[in-house]
Amino acid sequence: MKYLVRDKIFAVGDDYWIEDERGGHAFLVDGKALRLRDTLELKDPDGRVLVTLRQKMFSLRDTMTVERDDKPLATIRRKRLSLLRNHFRVTLAEGTELDVSGRILDREFAVEYDGELLAHISRRWFRVRDTYAVDVVREDADPALLIAVAVCVIRMAERERED
Repeated sequence: MKYLVRDKIFAVGDDYWIEDERGGHAFLVDGKALRLRDTLELKDPDGRVLVTLRQKMFSLRDTMTVERDDKPLATIRRKRLSLLRNHFRVTLAEGTELDVSGRILDREFAVEYDGELLAHISRRWFRVRDTYAVDVVREDADPALLIAVAVCVIRMAERERED
């Protein structure tokens, strides 16, 4: 299932719908304003919070966390000792690790578990400049988590480029 995401929507204080490939509302992004750190909530169409994305404060390396029900679900950081600049590691709460690699700033990258593709993020499918798709390949994968991972690594790569 492909999900349509617009880049410019992920500013703190902004709200926006992520659509599925049929054009239906799949997730609402709620950017929380007036917070000490970046905080975004991904909600279902009924308004229930599925995951919360937060920039981790006071960390040696840029880190973002994904929470579900106020409990840590995943921690995302740049992979250490990687020859590739665009390589991130996602550590899930139970210890499972996902690899994110590709051209993050170009919106052309993949999320894999143990060499198996979970999601492909691409701008190729759209003519609109500020739009990309998160194509969740595995049916048993968590789309909210994979969208959150894509958003986090893009934000982290952009912050690093600005610094």
